[in-house]
Amino acid sequence: MRWIKYPRNAVGDLTHPQNSHFYPTIGIGFIVIAGNFLQIGRIYVGMHPSLVVANVLWVIGSLLTVFFAFLLPYLQFSRSHFRIEHVNPAWFIPPVALIILPLIGAPVLHLWPAAWQEPLLVFNYFCWASGFFLYLLLSAIALYRLILHEPLPSRLAPTIWINLGLIGAGMMALLALSKLSNSPVQIPTAGLNLFSLIFWSFGIWWLGMAIIMTLHCIRRIELPYAISWWAFIFPLGAYVGASYMLYQVYDIAVLGWFGFVLYWLLVGLWGLTLVRTIPHAYHGHLFMANGEPLQRKDK
Repeated sequence: MRWIKYPRNAVGDLTHPQNSHFYPTIGIGFIVIAGNFLQIGRIYVGMHPSLVVANVLWVIGSLLTVFFAFLLPYLQFSRSHFRIEHVNPAWFIPPVALIILPLIGAPVLHLWPAAWQEPLLVFNYFCWASGFFLYLLLSAIALYRLILHEPLPSRLAPTIWINLGLIGAGMMALLALSKLSNSPVQIPTAGLNLFSLIFWSFGIWWLGMAIIMTLHCIRRIELPYAISWWAFIFPLGAYVGASYMLYQVYDIAVLGWFGFVLYWLLVGLWGLTLVRTIPHAYHGHLFMANGEPLQRKDK
């Protein structure tokens, strides 16, 4: 609808230092919905139509994710208007999209013909590894910006939680790959599980910093409502899911309790964000660009 009604804004966003990084959320949306259909299909015996839908949605999400994974860096590398002050945790969204692909790509692997399974397995690892190492590289840039430059604008403060999304989603995707019982190649399950535990543990530090910086922003600066408040939700939800999956693997009670506490924090933040979003959506405040109404294509 944005591309139809406001094409100039949509095209402009592709080279925008901040807005461009939200385009991969389109692919993430397809992958998340594919996961929902996958869960429905698992209830039934045999090849349920929901599994076919899940597979199709995963393919669409994969194509969009890989497309933006190359397009957005190209636009950044080929233009000179990006500055260090533009860097913010929203830049982690493209790696998130890549690293989450195997979360659904692994369980739908058996739906493909045998000849396709090996290439698709390599494709899943390619996406996970690309997202993980891009995250490491971008983390150095993001920390440099946070330490040596002015703080994030208050409307972007919630995006610091996005780090949890990459850690949580990345760990769940890795565990999904380790659970492949009918994989066309041998996978070192123990090694993947151990690295998942290490990766999850690093998320505890990011969770603490996200809470500290959010409280700092509330007390010392301000935290007005913005659509970026939804950055509280998906990242924390991914980390809660990762905690539960890790608890299933290692059966360590503290992992289960930790995830349980975070779940209720997630419920509270989701409810608060939803309550604040509804009136802003109703009055059209969410559809403003830099305080000005979006320009229609005929103006």
